[in-house]
Amino acid sequence: MTDAFTRNDTSILGKWWWTIDKYILIVIGLLFLVGSVLILASGPPAAYRIGADSFHFVRKQFYFIPLCFLIIFSFAFINPLWLKRLSVIFLGFAFFLTMLTILFGQENNGAKRWIRVLSFSLQPSEFIKPFIVIFTAWMLSIQYEDKNFPGVSISLIILGLVCFTLTLQPDIGMSLLMISVWCSQLFIFGIPIIFFTISTLILLILSVVTYLTFPHVASRVDRFLDPLSGDNYQINQAILAFNNGGIFGRGPGEGRVKETLPDAHTDFIFAVAGEEFGFWLCIFIIFLFCFLSIRAFIRIFNETNIFVVMSITGLVVQISMQALINMASSLHMIPTKGMTLPFISYGGSSMISTAICIGILLSLTRKNIVTEI
Repeated sequence: MTDAFTRNDTSILGKWWWTIDKYILIVIGLLFLVGSVLILASGPPAAYRIGADSFHFVRKQFYFIPLCFLIIFSFAFINPLWLKRLSVIFLGFAFFLTMLTILFGQENNGAKRWIRVLSFSLQPSEFIKPFIVIFTAWMLSIQYEDKNFPGVSISLIILGLVCFTLTLQPDIGMSLLMISVWCSQLFIFGIPIIFFTISTLILLILSVVTYLTFPHVASRVDRFLDPLSGDNYQINQAILAFNNGGIFGRGPGEGRVKETLPDAHTDFIFAVAGEEFGFWLCIFIIFLFCFLSIRAFIRIFNETNIFVVMSITGLVVQISMQALINMASSLHMIPTKGMTLPFISYGGSSMISTAICIGILLSLTRKNIVTEI
């Protein structure tokens, strides 16, 4: 008993504790704490607008936080061999559920992305995100060792099927996010510069085609380039929130824009942080995401296992890009995109998906982990 959680503790839990990256764990705890405070601020007005009790969203979010920590700790115990196996199973299951949403899903704002499970709305496409990263890293790592194995082709086919399905929902933003993550892993894998150039050109062409094909995408881009061309109510309210907050904010619970901003608890929760706590909390949130990314990359500086390197790269790019898109949208630096702020925004599916990413990240950044195939 005296050796519990000491360096002499040889139990599974003891070994895990002394090999886990505690700095990443602390950052995740701080992000969840910030998210809890902001949900307490933005949740009641959002619940009032739909006629629910004041703590409707707060209560649901607080149900998911313990579940997310359980998921993080569970995945942090899994070794790379089992991560590869589970990635195939969970990726296939999540893809199947995503296809079901197209047929039987709930339609919201013209998109079918959610399916009803008991009293919760589930977004299956969120669960594709962590596992397609691991699957891609696995395929590329095999080709890295065996040049005859078509790892790039297999991962590209799977990515194409996923993006095609997401386009049918439609969810263009998530498709572009997954493509960007795949490109980052391919960059680490090592490809000729001509291939990378061609891929970039194809991505630009697809962006133009998307703009011409989907009216809601064209509308968001047009309103970003010319604010007078359409309704910019949400972004105008978000900018007003930042202006009201200034450096130190109006104080906890004193924000007013959240009462009229429809997505204050989800896509625009960063604006709530800016109004109630000011510039300093926004910078602190950015610092936490930057620290998380840098810390993860530091842990793999001397890593020789290409699967681990590409997996961590994909997971970090995914989380950081999603955070960047959310914050940049709130600040009107890019066209608005319905994407949550990881760990902070309301949304059970997004929180669980991000928790899986962090659990895998903690597993792969452990010291002296077993990485045999």
